[in-house]
Amino acid sequence: MHSSAELSQERREHYTTQAEGRKAMASAPSTATAILALLVSLAGVATTAHGRFTAMQWTPAHATFYGDETAAETMGGACGYGNLYATGYGTDTAALSTTLFLDGYGCGTCYQMRCVGAPACYQGSPVITVTATNLCPPNWEQDSNAGGWCNPPRTHFDLAKPAFMKMAAWRAGIVPVMYRRVPCVRKGGLRFAFQGNPHWLLVYVMNVAGAGDVRDMWVKGCDGGGHVQGWVRMSHNWGAAFQAFGQLGGHALSFKLTSYTTGQTIIAADAAPRTWSVGLTYQARANFS
Repeated sequence: MHSSAELSQERREHYTTQAEGRKAMASAPSTATAILALLVSLAGVATTAHGRFTAMQWTPAHATFYGDETAAETMGGACGYGNLYATGYGTDTAALSTTLFLDGYGCGTCYQMRCVGAPACYQGSPVITVTATNLCPPNWEQDSNAGGWCNPPRTHFDLAKPAFMKMAAWRAGIVPVMYRRVPCVRKGGLRFAFQGNPHWLLVYVMNVAGAGDVRDMWVKGCDGGGHVQGWVRMSHNWGAAFQAFGQLGGHALSFKLTSYTTGQTIIAADAAPRTWSVGLTYQARANFS
């Protein structure tokens, strides 16, 4: 018999972006195991490859879902991608348990999964592919095996309902799955959504190919008069956001990024023009492999 396990109030307040409304179906698991403005700059790319990301091995876990068929509750999320339709992620998305979320470094990673060993699984065990866009926070008021599905150290996926319904009957609430991390296939280059002000730049990195993740990020400005700044290391803010403090207004901006998983480093040269503005998204040609 299924019931909904509400998240603790403390976690609701901390993860205001999407934690509210998350469902944790309290049935016992089977033992069988945007529209954002988009300015496209013709950015150059220099790549130092430490190895191309390849699919990992299949591993058992469990999956639930949150929201309804509209996926309205999945918009935004702890990664900071905003409107997932506008930013290209759609409804094939997942909120990751803390073990996979990695304080936001898991944002943008891609997974294949299939429902296995449960009556709710669709015939043929179809494989779905999802992108990590949100956090499924712990629910310490529930036992990890009876409602607290996202409690560490559990590996768990809380899917957008449309994604869940591609592999299993939604009435099951929770199903056993086999999953594997896979390369993210993206069209075009990295996208950088700007927030902040001329002295504080907050950048959300989106449309990341390859391993899908970013560990380190730097910014370099050019004022158009021949003066080029050195690389300034950006600090990880939260989710898919990195920040830099300093006078960056009026400078064309280039970014250097390193993948969390592979260590591959790429440079998106002149990704944003001197006239860049917060609230806009800029796209480069560079992307991970």
